[in-house]
Amino acid sequence: MSGADLSILIYHRVLAQPDPLFPGEVDRVLFERQLRLLRRFYTPLPLPQALQRLQDGSLPPRAACITFDDGYADNAEHALPLLQRHGLHATFFIATGYLNGGQMWNDRVIEAVRHATAATLDLGDLGLGPLPLANMAQRRAAIGHVLGKLKYLPFEQRQRLAAEVQRRAGGAMRGDPHAMLTSAQLQRLQAGGMGIGAHTVSHPILAVLSDRAARNDIANGKRELEQLLQAPVTLFAYPNGKAGRDYGPAHVEIVKSLGFAGAVATDWGVARPGPGLDLFQLPRFTPWDRARLAFLWRLRQNRKRTPSPVHAR
Repeated sequence: MSGADLSILIYHRVLAQPDPLFPGEVDRVLFERQLRLLRRFYTPLPLPQALQRLQDGSLPPRAACITFDDGYADNAEHALPLLQRHGLHATFFIATGYLNGGQMWNDRVIEAVRHATAATLDLGDLGLGPLPLANMAQRRAAIGHVLGKLKYLPFEQRQRLAAEVQRRAGGAMRGDPHAMLTSAQLQRLQAGGMGIGAHTVSHPILAVLSDRAARNDIANGKRELEQLLQAPVTLFAYPNGKAGRDYGPAHVEIVKSLGFAGAVATDWGVARPGPGLDLFQLPRFTPWDRARLAFLWRLRQNRKRTPSPVHAR
């Protein structure tokens, strides 16, 4: 495949060991295998450097960047040592409202269903139906069903329903209180040479907020990170990140107006130099394949994709 392009990979977690409920989730062994493949077949770059080289036309062949979203503690505990071992850089996009013991709504649902003791979770009066939980496959299906139903609800309604699912599954169970980064762990990522980007405060779907509320959530996340790190935060990741569904032209303009230098989405594809380059809607994708050849094939296929950014009104 000719021409310079930039592949930006999305990760969320690097687990200590495989998760029986979600065996495809990235763990330390898989992450290190993928880092080795990236070093061998691609040219990994820090994201800020890659964006500069996109603009000045000096991007090397098969350039790639590593990014993480949300701010899980295992990013510092497991991902950071592996990145340092292999001399690689990643940018971590942090939702500041969950630092120091917070729990994201989706994790609340996942952990509630994971630890539920009953064979059925009755959520019929919530419009979510009775959900069988007799085995791991049923629990995975139940989690996917609930997350899909709740994701695009107004933020407060989504939070309330997630808490109610948790209560009905066994309300005392809160999941892992140490799942998200502490301020000290975030500072360790920074001290370890990693990049830190903003990802709002509360990780809302921006498209369901008023423009004012969206601006406040984006701006406050940036400000809180800059206070914690005592350094500028110049990169942003749209929560959920699908153009036209999760964010729109107004949010792109908000991000620009707040002084960010670039922003990443979650639509597949690669960024290429030239007149079509949009530094505020950079495509990314998640490399979920565990097998080596499948991982490399997926990266190659992604390089053939053309993202569809949103356009200003």
